[in-house]
Amino acid sequence: MVYGQSTAGDTLRVLAIGNSFSEDALEQYLHELADAAGKKILIGNLYIGGAPLSLHWENIQGNKNAYSYRKIAVDGSKSTTANISILTALQNEPWDYISIQQASPLSGQYETYTEPLTGIKHFLDSVDAPGVKYIWHQTWAYAPNSTHPGFANYGKDQQQMYKNIMKASAQAKKRFHFDVLVPSGTAIQNARTTFLGDNLTRDGYHLNLQIGRFIAACTWFESLFREEAPTERYRPEKVSAEAAEIAKQAAHAAVRHPFKTTKIKVDKQEPVIEQ
Repeated sequence: MVYGQSTAGDTLRVLAIGNSFSEDALEQYLHELADAAGKKILIGNLYIGGAPLSLHWENIQGNKNAYSYRKIAVDGSKSTTANISILTALQNEPWDYISIQQASPLSGQYETYTEPLTGIKHFLDSVDAPGVKYIWHQTWAYAPNSTHPGFANYGKDQQQMYKNIMKASAQAKKRFHFDVLVPSGTAIQNARTTFLGDNLTRDGYHLNLQIGRFIAACTWFESLFREEAPTERYRPEKVSAEAAEIAKQAAHAAVRHPFKTTKIKVDKQEPVIEQ
């Protein structure tokens, strides 16, 4: 197989070069949503916990076998291969989309984007990849009570962190000509305007294993397929119908308005139990 030359047009192939935030957003529920919509998708995630853009660029320059390559096949089966390089993963499938993101502590600091992104994009463009499209994954602000040391970069203020992420992601999309922006950060912020409140993370920064991750998956689904997530046909077992509706609405509003918060309205209010 040659990277970027898909012969199976009915299957969408997406590869993330990421960290635990791509794990939160892509490895749970996105495949299930696609399946519920009758769509075929193959998902890859090149994972290093906490990896910033600068580390990805360093690994590219050294062609380092530094990644855990997590893969979700079209049939939903999952596999993990240790010690894989970015180039090897690129050549493993005829990818339709390649996603890039910044590590969360630096996600609102655009000055940390420019040098490594310049190198990463030049490398990706240099690989024979006709038709491949590039995604910028816009990540989310921390919970107000987060104890992550990187929260100090934003005065331990969620709104300040969110605003900085919006500015940086808008600049990145424009300067580096990303084809798609997946606004997970705005979708999470939208959902925080509802009765879900700030109960969307499990530790102040990683997403809640149920509704938090489902919101991100809904955002990815709509960004990729250009239609709302089929939450009436699939939702995680521990996500209520009302919470699933919020996930769909929060994602839809974020895709329409990726750099500003939209207040989401729902009919019923209920507590969130699962973390």
